[in-house]
Amino acid sequence: MKEEEEEEDTSLRLTRRKKMASSGTFRLFTTAESFFIEPCEEACSDVLLIDRVSTDMCLTVRSAVPVSAETRPICGVMGTIRLPAGMYLIIITKKTKVGDLLGHDVWKAQSFDIISYKKTVLHLNEDQMQDNKTFLSMINSVLQTDGFYFATDYDLTHTLQRLANTSPDFHDLSLLERADQRFVWNGHLLRDFMTQPELHKFVFPVLHGFISIKSSSINGKKFEWIIISRRSCFRAGVRYYVRGIDSEGHAANFVETEQIVQYNSFKASFVQTRGSIPFYWSQRPNLKYKPKPQISKAVNHLDGFQRHFDSQVILYGRQVILNLINQKGSEKPLELAFDKIVTSSGNGMIKYIAFDFHKECSRMRWHRLQILLDVVSETQEDFGYFLVDAEGKVQLTQEGVFRSNCMDCLDRTNVIQCLLARRALQSQLQRMGLLHKDQKIEDQADFEKIYKNAWADNADACAKQYAGTGALKTDFTRTGKRTVLGAMMDGWNSAIRYYKNNFSDGFRQDSIDLFLGNYAVDEADWTTPLQDRKDWKFLTLPIVMVVAFSMCIICLLMAGDTWTETLAYVLFWGTASVLTGGLIMFNGRDFVDAPKLVQKEKLD
Repeated sequence: MKEEEEEEDTSLRLTRRKKMASSGTFRLFTTAESFFIEPCEEACSDVLLIDRVSTDMCLTVRSAVPVSAETRPICGVMGTIRLPAGMYLIIITKKTKVGDLLGHDVWKAQSFDIISYKKTVLHLNEDQMQDNKTFLSMINSVLQTDGFYFATDYDLTHTLQRLANTSPDFHDLSLLERADQRFVWNGHLLRDFMTQPELHKFVFPVLHGFISIKSSSINGKKFEWIIISRRSCFRAGVRYYVRGIDSEGHAANFVETEQIVQYNSFKASFVQTRGSIPFYWSQRPNLKYKPKPQISKAVNHLDGFQRHFDSQVILYGRQVILNLINQKGSEKPLELAFDKIVTSSGNGMIKYIAFDFHKECSRMRWHRLQILLDVVSETQEDFGYFLVDAEGKVQLTQEGVFRSNCMDCLDRTNVIQCLLARRALQSQLQRMGLLHKDQKIEDQADFEKIYKNAWADNADACAKQYAGTGALKTDFTRTGKRTVLGAMMDGWNSAIRYYKNNFSDGFRQDSIDLFLGNYAVDEADWTTPLQDRKDWKFLTLPIVMVVAFSMCIICLLMAGDTWTETLAYVLFWGTASVLTGGLIMFNGRDFVDAPKLVQKEKLD
């Protein structure tokens, strides 16, 4: 009888696994005491066991999985995180294939689930329950930000050139061990896995940014064209709350963008970077449309600048800075300071080029971008690009990068990066024999459309992740010209950015800090940082302004017995609303949604 029950259990397990094998990378088995995570490949006999009580993780065998366990297919494990209610397991529940990169599947994570180790939150008091709910919404907020990518058998965090310059021992390491930690967005979530190498096969690095893999054809020859934008998780955050660099030289909104061409056995790539102006400055929201940038006075800018570029030179070689900000108005002090610091550094590996994008391209004169392209033409030839021939031999290496920046490192930056990438691609396609010497990419109508749209999609993805809306100026990237409709869309996106930057970005910044481990919950010593008690101005002044403005309108619509009486009432209430509005703007920082989890000095 016992043998029959064991055979029946085995049969049930096999049937269950076959049903789920085609729908996910792993199978999750859940019981009251444990999580069991099993790879779909039958060749792997190990199962990851997570104890829901002790939170310990270890390996077990398939036969240890109870038949009664609740089962579901999953696409991967993002990691674990500790909140006031205890530990939570974060899993990927849905994925879509982006394409093949050098024979490896690249996936985009589409949906996630957050599962509590504990079955109840009754051990929490009312404030802790509310905080736990808020923290869960923060984690969900980050996970719902589009742009998480992964591969189960390929290292997406490194460029082709970095991978080619590694030793054989490097390739023997797990994906988790050899990943570039700058771009591992689930690094904090995988901290418990990192200490146990035997568990590494159950997890993989997840990067945040943008990946596009397009199959194209020119002159009847098919090839793969790829863009990978890798957002750094160091000094990550949102538009106005994270600017400049930190004490370790990490720049805000740093993105490494690699353009790859794959044709037969030929491989080529061209790498560019972007990042916030690399010294200590801030631009905190204060209800004004464009807050004035503030350059920190009590710090050594040169030290931070050198820390940043020392690492950049080691990673990428020579640096050409393309500073695209305005050279007048509120942005002018940043340009002057940037130029001065580069000169003071005396670093021969760094070249500084300032190009006032808005001035040069004002009144729809977008053809003047060619001025900048001509200036850097010779340098781009010197830098070259990475190229591997059909026999797998490295023919060329990229000797330096263009590091572009504007204020946000989004809209103006993406336009320039697209143009520089096109020039590199032109040379690569000719070198591979896909383009004839007298042909240009612009003349290949089908591919030109793919190229422009992919770069515009890249701009939108990076902008949504940092600023909360799609990018500006993408009509030029998509069509090659500026349009009235594009300008109108830019106005709409700018309005949405204004609202989000002032009234919702504090929450987004807290969400990112929690997700990346910049803020950690301590169950043993829990004091809530989320309760934000506003002073009297926060409620009183807006109410007074609304009442005053309403009374002004009412007085206009319901005129008094004489025009002088009406005018007196209108002037009184109008003045009251204007003065109250002025007080609100003067105390703007008290009315914006500011982060609560990290210390103020970390953001300034």
